[in-house]
Amino acid sequence: MKQARDQEIRQQTVGGRRRSRTVWLLLLGAGLLAKPAAGQSINLNQAIEQGTQAYPFLKSKQAEIQSAEKRLQSGRTEFLPSIIVQDQYTYGTSNGLNGSFFPNEGAAMGTSGGIRPENIYRGTTGSFASAIIDWRIVNFGRVKASVKAAEADLNRSQTDYENEIFQHQIRIIDAYLTLLVNQKLVDVQRANLQRAQTFKKVIDAGVSSGMRAGVDSSLATAEAVRARLQLLESEQREQVQRLRLSELMGQVQPGMRIDSMRFYTTLPQTTFQSDSISPKNPVLRLFQSQINLSSARSTALQRSMLPSVSLVGGGWARGSGFTNADDTFSMNFNQGLGYQSYNYLFGVVARWNLTNTLRLKHDYRAEQFQVERFRQLYNDQQLRITRQNREAETQLLLGLEQARQAPVQLRAARQAYNQAQARYQNGLADLPTLLQSFVTLNRAEIDGYVATSNVWRFLLLKAAAEGDLSIFMNQIK
Repeated sequence: MKQARDQEIRQQTVGGRRRSRTVWLLLLGAGLLAKPAAGQSINLNQAIEQGTQAYPFLKSKQAEIQSAEKRLQSGRTEFLPSIIVQDQYTYGTSNGLNGSFFPNEGAAMGTSGGIRPENIYRGTTGSFASAIIDWRIVNFGRVKASVKAAEADLNRSQTDYENEIFQHQIRIIDAYLTLLVNQKLVDVQRANLQRAQTFKKVIDAGVSSGMRAGVDSSLATAEAVRARLQLLESEQREQVQRLRLSELMGQVQPGMRIDSMRFYTTLPQTTFQSDSISPKNPVLRLFQSQINLSSARSTALQRSMLPSVSLVGGGWARGSGFTNADDTFSMNFNQGLGYQSYNYLFGVVARWNLTNTLRLKHDYRAEQFQVERFRQLYNDQQLRITRQNREAETQLLLGLEQARQAPVQLRAARQAYNQAQARYQNGLADLPTLLQSFVTLNRAEIDGYVATSNVWRFLLLKAAAEGDLSIFMNQIK
C-alpha cells in the first residue's frame, strides 16, 4: 500500500511538473511571437496608411462631410409641399365679442360664442381637426439656388478633407524623414562614443606607463564625456521625434522603429518638366471651393428676395358642446368631442415680403464681398505656392550637390583622423591636433546623413508645392 501511494505521489508530481513546463513553454512561445512585432520596423507606406486611417482630426473631417450630405438632403426636401395636420380636444368657455385681434407670439387663442350681457364661466368640451397643404410651385429658382448652395458646401467639405489628407501625409513623411535622420545620428554618436572610449583607454595606458603627459588623459576624458553628452542629446531628439511621428499616426508609440528603405542608398532624380502650378493642387482646389460656395450662397440670397406663388388647400372639422341655435350648452363631457361641422378651402397665394428684401439686399452685397475676399485669398495662395515651388527646386538642386560632396568630405576627414592618430602615436603631433581631427570626423559623419536627408526633404517640399505626392513616392519604389 505504501509503495502504491508513493508511486501515485510521484506520478502526480511528475504530471504537475509537466503541466508547469507546458505553461512556461506556452508563455515563452507567446513572448517570442510578440517580441518581433514589438520591435518590428515599419516603412513609410505603412506609416501613411495608419496615419490617414487612425488620425482623429481626419475622422472629424469625415463627420463634417456626412453632416454636409445631410444638409443637402434637407435642402432638397424644400421641393416638397408643406403638410400640417392636427387634432385637438379642448375645454373652455364661449364668452366672445365681435371683432378681431392680433395673436400673441407663439400661439393664438380663437374667440367664439355669442354676445351675452354677462359672462358664464362654466365651460364645455370641444374638438377641432385640420389639414393644411402649402406647395410653393413658383419660387423663381430660390429652392434650386438653396440646393446648389448645399451642394457647394458639400463639395467644399470634401475638398477640405482631401486637402487635409494631403497635408497630413506631407506631415507624416516629414516626421518620418526627421526621425530617420535622428536614428542615424544616434548611431553616429554611439560609434563616436565607442571611438572616444577606445581612444581614452589608449591614452590612459600611455599615461600610466609614463609615455604620455597627464594632461593628455584629462583631455581624453573630456572628449569621452563630450561624446557621451552628444549621444544623450541625439537620443533625446530621436525620442521626441518618434513621439511626434506616432502622434501623427494616431497612436503614441514610444518604442516604434522605422525602416531606412532607400533613403540612404540612393538620391532622387530631378527630371521635372512643369513650370506652373496645376489647378488640381489640393490647396488651390480648397480655396476655389470656398469661392464657389460663397458665390452659390450669394445667388441663393438674391433669389430669396423674389416672391413666391403657392397652391394652398385645407380642410377642417369642428365640434362643440355649444349649440348653433341659441346660447345653451351641455356640461356632458362627450357632447363636444364629436365633429358637427366640416369645411374645406382651396386657393392660390402669392407672397412677397417687401421689407425683408431690404435686409436680404444687404446680406447679398455682404456675400459678394466674401466672394471677392476668397478670390483674392486664392490669388495670394497661388502666389505663395509658386514661390514655394521655385524655392524647393533651388534647394533641391543645391541639396543634391551637397549630398554628392558629403562622401568626399567624409573620406578626407577619415584620412586626416588616421594620419593624425598615427602622428600622435609616433610623437609627431600633439593631442589637440588629434582631437581636432576627431571632431572633424564626427562632424563629417553627421553632415553626410544630414545632407542626404535634406535632399529628400527638399523633394518633399517640391511635391507639397506641386500638390502631387507621387513626385516623392515614385522615387522610393
